[in-house]
Amino acid sequence: MGLCYCQAMEERDVPLRKIIHIDMDAFYASVEQRDDPELRGKPVAVGGAGPRGVVAAASYEARAFGVRSAMPGARARRLCPDLIFAPPRFDVYRAVSRHVREIFERFTDIIQPLSLDEAYLDVTENKVGLSSATAVAQEIRRMIRAETGLTASAGVSYNKLLAKLASDQNKPDGLCVVRPGDGAAFIALMPVRRIHGVGPVTARRMAALGIETGADLRSRKLNFLERHFGSAAGYYYRAARGEDDRPVRDRDVRKSISVEDTFFTDLATEAELIGELERIAVRLWERIEKAGAYGRTVTLKVKFADFTIITRSKSLGHVVRDADLMRETGIALLRAQLPFAKGVRLLGLGIHNLEEGEVVDIGPDSQLVLAL
Repeated sequence: MGLCYCQAMEERDVPLRKIIHIDMDAFYASVEQRDDPELRGKPVAVGGAGPRGVVAAASYEARAFGVRSAMPGARARRLCPDLIFAPPRFDVYRAVSRHVREIFERFTDIIQPLSLDEAYLDVTENKVGLSSATAVAQEIRRMIRAETGLTASAGVSYNKLLAKLASDQNKPDGLCVVRPGDGAAFIALMPVRRIHGVGPVTARRMAALGIETGADLRSRKLNFLERHFGSAAGYYYRAARGEDDRPVRDRDVRKSISVEDTFFTDLATEAELIGELERIAVRLWERIEKAGAYGRTVTLKVKFADFTIITRSKSLGHVVRDADLMRETGIALLRAQLPFAKGVRLLGLGIHNLEEGEVVDIGPDSQLVLAL
């Protein structure tokens, strides 16, 4: 087990939150290795090995070869010829995830799931009366191991940004604590690409400006960041200083609802594409009505055989409460792009700009990645 403490450097006069970020280690692959002793210690990928297969998760043994989630299965096989593919068993992963959630609930009711395998917990006050968030994290990790046979890494800090970064610091089976006053120092040595909210494209833009680390980011003035990164500048400015005021929310405001399908063979004809989009629209409307969340913008997503993606949206002047209108808007967006020069491997349809104040419970009826 890894363990690090970033020591306090100053005292705060105001009460601080105590936040834990728990991240299960190589979750899907670890479940497969737990349940099949023949897989233990071997490179394992959960997903499809066929020409259209995609890696959903990789064991640490596979990651050593460069295998990563969302990677095409054929590429993963080239990187690791001995890679073992295990078909996903989402019913099992959900059951384990529910068990882990039940462990969390022994300590706090303020839980914000991010996926089946990770969540934030606010333990500013905990149910069992432990004296510190570090002690809570240690006990949660002990229970997860004892009751599920799996390991989890944890980050402990005074805000969500630092807790999430800390949980990745000593993986696998690690614990890292960033204490009040040392958030900026913790981020200073970190590559900016690791900061939550800095994606690959933004990281490349920052590198072109000489911003490689958290310290580099902190050295830039706010007006400089605003010129180059617009409305995101304030977040980057605060993040470089270890500042994040977002609360842990056990209910979340959903901004969109969508459904997408990946096809076994690429689609090429207008009839095939519209037929699939109509089926997707039916499933999307079922999800919208179940959630009771209606929006104003219809969005089409198309991924081609070479993995390039386009999205097209149409915002209406009113909330879409009619399934036919939503479907026909999606089909019109698709037809406006035809014909395609490349085959289509994925279609998606979504509703965005949900009614203001619409709150949807995160649970098993939400998208899989939200159903911890």
